[in-house]
Amino acid sequence: MYSTLLAKPYVFLTRYRFRERAVPFCRSSKEVETKARSVAGGPSASRFSTFKWRHYAPDVILLCVRWYCRYQLSYRDVEEMMRERGLEVDYSTVFRWVQRYAPEINKRIRPHLKMSGTSYRVDETYIKVGKACKHLYRAVDKEGKTIEFILSVKRDVSAAKRLFKKMMRAEHRRLPFSISVDKNAAYPEAFTSSQGEKIVPLDCRFRRVKDLNNVIEQDHRFIKKKVRASQCFKRFHTAERTLEGIEAMNMMRKGQVKRLAVTDTQGQAKFIASLFQLAA
Repeated sequence: MYSTLLAKPYVFLTRYRFRERAVPFCRSSKEVETKARSVAGGPSASRFSTFKWRHYAPDVILLCVRWYCRYQLSYRDVEEMMRERGLEVDYSTVFRWVQRYAPEINKRIRPHLKMSGTSYRVDETYIKVGKACKHLYRAVDKEGKTIEFILSVKRDVSAAKRLFKKMMRAEHRRLPFSISVDKNAAYPEAFTSSQGEKIVPLDCRFRRVKDLNNVIEQDHRFIKKKVRASQCFKRFHTAERTLEGIEAMNMMRKGQVKRLAVTDTQGQAKFIASLFQLAA
C-alpha cells in the first residue's frame, strides 16, 4: 500500500480539495479522509454541504419549509407569499425543499426535546395518499406531547409492533408505566409480542379504555387540518417525508423544545436556523 502511494502521490493531492487547498500526503485512505475533514473544517462545512447546489439562500429555504409544515398552506400559497416579498420561487421548488429538509428538521430537533411522561396514548388516523387511505400511527403522553409516529400501508399487528419499536427507541421518552389504546384488535397481540421480545417493559400495563385516548384524538386535528390544506399526497414516500416536517413543527407548537416558549415565534425561527448553523 505504501509503495503504491509513493508511486502515485498526485492521486491524493487532486482527489480531496476543499476551498482550493490540497490534502497533505497520507499513508492510508482512512488518514486521507481524516485530513480531508480537517481541511474542510467545522460546522460551516456541514452547513454548506447540506445546502450544496441550492440556488437560494439557506434562510429562505428554511423559511419556506417551516411555513409550509407549520401553517395550513399549499405549495402555491408559499409561492405567492414569496412573490410578495420579491422572490420568484416556483411551487415545485418548494416541494423539493420540503422533501429534502423536512426529514432533516425532524432528525435534528430530537436531541432538543423535553422528556415525555410515562403514561402513553396510542392511536391511528387516516391519511389519504393517492386514491387510497393509509394509516398514521401516533403515540403521545397524557399531556399530549408527541413521542413517535409512523405511516403504514396496513392497519395490522406488524404496523403496531413497528410503532412500539420506534417508540421505545425515541431519545426523549421515559419508560412507560402504561399504554392506553382504543378497541383496535391488533393492539393486544402486538403488545404481548413486544413484551415477549423485550421491546416493551414487562411491568408496563396495557389499557383499552376509549375515554383515555381523547388527548390523542384531539391532537390528530393539527395533522388533519394541515394535510387537508395540502390536498392529499400522491405517493407514500412523499407523504412520509412531509409528515416528518409537520410532526416536528407540531412538537414545537406544543412547547416540547427545551428553553423555548410556545408563544416565542421569533425564537422558534431562530432555533430552526441554529439547527443548521445559520445566523437568524
